[in-house]
Amino acid sequence: MPVDILVGTQWGDEGKGKLIDVLTRDVDMVVRFQGGNNAGHTVEIGENRYVLHLIPSGIFRKGVKCVIGNGVVADPVALQDEMLKVAACGFDVSELELSSRTHLIFEYHKRLDRVNERSAAVKIGTTGRGIGPAYTDKMRRVGIRAVDLLAPERLSEKFRAEAAYANKVLSACGAETVDVEAELAKVLAAAEYLAPHVGNSTYTVNEAVAAGKNILFEGAQGALLDIDHGTYPFVTSSNTVSGGACTGSGLPPQAVRSVWGVLKAYTTRVGEGPFPTELFDAAGNQLREVGREFGATTGRPRRCGWFDAVAARYSCMVDGIDRLAVTKLDVLDGFDKVAICTGYEIGGKVTDQFPASVEELASAKPVYEWHDGWKTDISGARSWDELPENARKYLTRAAELVRSKIAIVSVGPRRDQTFSVEK
Repeated sequence: MPVDILVGTQWGDEGKGKLIDVLTRDVDMVVRFQGGNNAGHTVEIGENRYVLHLIPSGIFRKGVKCVIGNGVVADPVALQDEMLKVAACGFDVSELELSSRTHLIFEYHKRLDRVNERSAAVKIGTTGRGIGPAYTDKMRRVGIRAVDLLAPERLSEKFRAEAAYANKVLSACGAETVDVEAELAKVLAAAEYLAPHVGNSTYTVNEAVAAGKNILFEGAQGALLDIDHGTYPFVTSSNTVSGGACTGSGLPPQAVRSVWGVLKAYTTRVGEGPFPTELFDAAGNQLREVGREFGATTGRPRRCGWFDAVAARYSCMVDGIDRLAVTKLDVLDGFDKVAICTGYEIGGKVTDQFPASVEELASAKPVYEWHDGWKTDISGARSWDELPENARKYLTRAAELVRSKIAIVSVGPRRDQTFSVEK
């Protein structure tokens, strides 16, 4: 069965949107399976640059069915706005399907998110989009789902009850409360627009699998932000690893053919949390400026550092990565030397394992292996053989350290700056 999963293998922002766009040349369906509009997937087509937050990146390919799965939390007002913007750019959103089991985000979730961040003893660096509180409501069994968009009276009753509860919490925290009826009016307008797109996507996905369709599952964020396997508590509220594709869509595990991992040629992180290879010098600034490392969702500057093979190997293991797509290799063009972190020194001992304790990770000193740079513009390379020898050596060593195989290399943001290296 031609079912593939594509996930990020770092702290997100690896370039998944572009790779998904490239891979959708050969697929019939793209399924987003977790996260919310805290993610931003960027795709450049010709001179145009598009940023998606909820809609699967396959929307830019004619004839590709796009599904937002049950594992996602979706802001209905934001989704309507995104669909209208994408349609205005000339792309067809008529076949987009929103799982009836998808939990919804409302204004009160966003305000609770900001209150939680302000009052927390440990700052997470949330985007303030309401993701965490929406997943909390899901686990509290009081969440409102997309299926409720089809029943305005039921939706209104549930919304008023949950908004009133949220207002009590907000008021107790000294925060501005929600105008319940004004927000409900926005939600009902979005519900009317989205209703034709709400479907029982578990059947949609499994029927496509049974029909032998080519399906690509799109993850958001990265493995190191996984609620279970990431740098807890500095994580997102969903399972970002490949296993989340099954729970977040209703896909049976045996349907999966392979797992793609997207790997940036260096390492970045947004928000709080330990980051062993983070650079605070001119090299870090160069990575940020050349790589345009500013969040697609928030615009926040990303923290930048050398490639961390310890963290990436852990991610590849947890995700079961079969093939790697390496992005932004061209950002390293200007360096005389480039480094790969091969181990951590923690408490006077060197380890090649990624620790569960964020306190240990925060104290880790990276053990670097230095490589000669290539000092030439590689943005025009269209094959492995066209890359400079030092660039090939760097990639070969990185693949060896993370114990996976490189299948795709990207040397720029456009579609045509991506090539396969598989024989």
